[in-house]
Amino acid sequence: MSKVVIIGGGAAGMIAAYSAALTSNKVILLEKNEKLGKKIYITGKGRCNLTNASDMNTVMENVVSNKRFLFSAFRNFTNEDIMNLVENNGTKLKVERGNRVFPVSDHSSDVIKSIENAIRDLGVDIRLNTKVDELIIENDRCVGVIVGKNKIMADAVIVATGGMSYQATGSDGDGYRFAKEAGLSVSKLYPSLVPFNVEGERVKALQGLSLRNIHAYIYNDKKLVYDEFGEMLFTHFGVSGPVIISASALIGNRDIKGYRLSIDLKPALDNEKLDERILRDFAEQKNKQLKNSLNKLFPTKLIDEVIYQSRIDPEKKVNLLTKEERHRLVSATKNLEFKLSSTRGFNEAIITKGGVEVSQINPKTMESKSVKGLFFAGEVLDLDALTGGYNLQIAWSSGYAAGEGAGNVQYSD
Repeated sequence: MSKVVIIGGGAAGMIAAYSAALTSNKVILLEKNEKLGKKIYITGKGRCNLTNASDMNTVMENVVSNKRFLFSAFRNFTNEDIMNLVENNGTKLKVERGNRVFPVSDHSSDVIKSIENAIRDLGVDIRLNTKVDELIIENDRCVGVIVGKNKIMADAVIVATGGMSYQATGSDGDGYRFAKEAGLSVSKLYPSLVPFNVEGERVKALQGLSLRNIHAYIYNDKKLVYDEFGEMLFTHFGVSGPVIISASALIGNRDIKGYRLSIDLKPALDNEKLDERILRDFAEQKNKQLKNSLNKLFPTKLIDEVIYQSRIDPEKKVNLLTKEERHRLVSATKNLEFKLSSTRGFNEAIITKGGVEVSQINPKTMESKSVKGLFFAGEVLDLDALTGGYNLQIAWSSGYAAGEGAGNVQYSD
């Protein structure tokens, strides 16, 4: 029997507590907030997309950073395992588009309650409003933590403090500090699953406009670095929405100033078909000005920008448009372009890219290779994925592995 202290009561921390307590260990869960799962509470717009119901190979494919490291953890604690745990503790689940899994109630608090019930039933000592100041490390072994003027000794300590994203939930980077003080390397941190800023002022006129069934392309000079079909949203600072958020997971760790976002507003139509469609629309409104003749093709808010990028006089009557001008209109529709300047910051990021370098961690147990009894789980590690429930599955799987590993510690001097 071991005494396990877990720092952080989010997804990884709670599941680590559950896993460690399954084998009758004494488990103490320390959470700096007034309640558990504060970040889970706001995920999925408050509905909690707790995992993805695809097969685990597909889940693995959606991991962006260090996916091979997760092979053992994903096999050991799967999406079905977390779904069963939540359902067996009182919360019914449903699967939505893209195999995203949500509670039937659409309340993330129900997911938190289910897991909290499970760990309380196992006798986990949950201490809220408790901030850990530092680790106690002696002879390359972590033997406890310091909370204020008090020491809590332990056989194993799990750092599950989260990353730097959504800092209002308490993710202030403590875990990275603990890792560095223990002599571990932390890779550079970036906000990920985050919107983009766009250069110039014109984008502000599009604020609030949501586009469906578009194809977004992002270029660095002439090189295509990302493309995706789906939905996006214009904001007062730039662009957001699913296809943009996913793009940030793949390119957000670069200096993207000057990268071009190209939006195909009508991906189902090639240039020729689109030109025929425009001609049909124009035939019905021959004497109208261009600015008043595109309502069937575009949302009202978008018309001025498409005309601007077409370089056509908006006052010109459609029956006077030249073939070349019409082709420019087609081109702007298939290639509406904006220059990106940067990603938004950690306060708007869903997750953190970067973290404790996984080459220093045992992938089966999540234990540090250099400091015995010190384990890491969840977002504090250099692991991240696309949207769709995959990042929470990383937290569940790595947390479970850490709890199991910490619960089995037996060192011989």
